[in-house]
Amino acid sequence: MDLSIIGYDPAGAWMKIAETPEELLGYRNPSGVTWINVDSLTNRADIIKLAETFGIHPLTVEDILDTAQRPKAEEFDDYIYITFKAVNRKLTSEDGFHVFEQISLVLMESTVITFQEMPGDSFDGIRKRILNNAGRIRKMGADYLAYAIMDAVVDDYILALDSLGSGIEDFEDRAIDERDGSFVQDLQKIKQNILRVRRVVWPLRESISGILRMESKLISSEMEPFYKDVYDAVIRAVETVETYRELIAGVMEIRLSTVSNRMNSVMKVLTIISTIFIPLTFIVGVYGMNFKFMPELDMRYAYPVTWAVMIIIVIGMLLAFKRRRWL
Repeated sequence: MDLSIIGYDPAGAWMKIAETPEELLGYRNPSGVTWINVDSLTNRADIIKLAETFGIHPLTVEDILDTAQRPKAEEFDDYIYITFKAVNRKLTSEDGFHVFEQISLVLMESTVITFQEMPGDSFDGIRKRILNNAGRIRKMGADYLAYAIMDAVVDDYILALDSLGSGIEDFEDRAIDERDGSFVQDLQKIKQNILRVRRVVWPLRESISGILRMESKLISSEMEPFYKDVYDAVIRAVETVETYRELIAGVMEIRLSTVSNRMNSVMKVLTIISTIFIPLTFIVGVYGMNFKFMPELDMRYAYPVTWAVMIIIVIGMLLAFKRRRWL
């Protein structure tokens, strides 16, 4: 488990790597903001020790270590605890889609502690902004840092949804290709990915809404527009997810309609052929009987006449079908 710590204020910024949780106390920045990041949850003992060092409640520690935790936001006396799912940029699933990891964030008066489920995050841009003094982040407090982290997570949701959107457009073209044997399997994969995004986006909407309702001293009133901006971005992501679900359902309907129309065409052809052969079968069946006294059997031109009658019947039925627009 690596412990990185960034301290900053309007005058400057620095970054350190700590070996133990106790060492973090010596690096805290009393005049500015301190950001502590834990990039793995494998060392349970160190996480518990870190929580004790910073006065984090044992129930919060249990939530941090529970990677199946549903995204939520809780307010305590000295801190606000927020947990959500984030895109891990260094890992992909077997089907090539993004892997989601749990991020737990503890917001204190001048300190933000983040706990990552696994190494690799989307916060490098925030670190660079702090160290290079880009933007307003060094002039703001810990509540702005918490906003920036959640904003980066939501931005990754949008990127993940964009990649899904381009894949759905391809499926609209593939839906009418009956020779595409892997269509249903591939469509099911992208549908599962959409559901995965939906499971992480929907609860985050509730979490940010809960933060906006908090009357905590840890979040200043001037930060309200920023958190509302993140909330609006999450709402857009939710709407995009629902739109993609409807598109997937529409693509499946197109596929089913294409298959159904093709089957109807085949059945129509087979029905027409069967209908044509009904009178022909009757004729050859009558004259295929082994009765001795059948006057037509002794006629000189009975055979060609029979063929002529059957051909006329076929032509007549085809013309009748075409007139009724069955062909």
